Amino acid sequence: MTEAPQPNDRFDRVPVVPDTHEGGPEHLTVAEALARQVSRRNVVAGIGVAAAAAGAVGLGLPVLSRPAQAKAEAVEWHDHAHADGPAAAASDLAKHQWVMVFDLRRCDGCGKCSDACIDMHFLQKETPWIRVYERESSGGQKYFLPVPCQACEDPPCTKVCPVTATYRVQDGVTLVDQSVCIGCRMCLAACPYGVRTFSWNEPRKAPTSLAGPTPEFPVPQKLGTAGKCVMCVHNLRVGKFPGCVDACGMDAIYIGDLETDTMTNGTETFRLSQYLKENDAFRLREELNTGPRVYYVAGHGQNLEF
Repeated sequence: MTEAPQPNDRFDRVPVVPDTHEGGPEHLTVAEALARQVSRRNVVAGIGVAAAAAGAVGLGLPVLSRPAQAKAEAVEWHDHAHADGPAAAASDLAKHQWVMVFDLRRCDGCGKCSDACIDMHFLQKETPWIRVYERESSGGQKYFLPVPCQACEDPPCTKVCPVTATYRVQDGVTLVDQSVCIGCRMCLAACPYGVRTFSWNEPRKAPTSLAGPTPEFPVPQKLGTAGKCVMCVHNLRVGKFPGCVDACGMDAIYIGDLETDTMTNGTETFRLSQYLKENDAFRLREELNTGPRVYYVAGHGQNLEF
């Protein structure tokens, strides 16, 4: 069993109390959520959706929509993602720099994030792209640690691939071209987080209507090749959330953008830099200088008000 990466042993974090409103949480687009809340106070309540969307366009924000259901059919994802061609222009990709934030105070270890990823990408159960570990802090408090690809800014995996099948694109996501991969597994050996997988067994069958695997949406998987979390960029690039974000019933997973300095889980939105600073967010194995773009907020076992 793969050993969980060790986070920094710091658990005295500043709590964040999310905004609440009558009638329970709403599911907003980034534009709407930013208009409602950027700090911890609901200071712009009452702004209309049209005005909020117009403001988002002016800020260059990605308008991410959260569907009512946790996931749609894989066929729809693929067709939408590739409606305008197999790859986006480099200049368009560079407009966003994606990151993920996991609030471990909310995570209950249910594993729905991993299950949604498996379902979306037709993965084998034994080779998930998100592993959820149960750990214990130095103070004896148990918590759960979801670990996807850490989206390194200086990824070791890209340096060892002899055929450049794994590569980093302009929006900060590292992809794998399984049509080029020769199955040497050097990337698995180089990854310090143990999040690379390998298709040892015959892949699950995907709908025949799919156009075929791409690095952005590698479905179906290819036998004898490497794989990893790709932040569901086929969704992000068309304004949708990654499958894990949609599936998390605790709203513990956020998608963020360094360019617009925003992060959202579809229910609430924060300034990314402010949230990371105020909550003393950490990254796994920072001492390796790989520059991971996945952040964690550990807290100290406190309960959040919902």
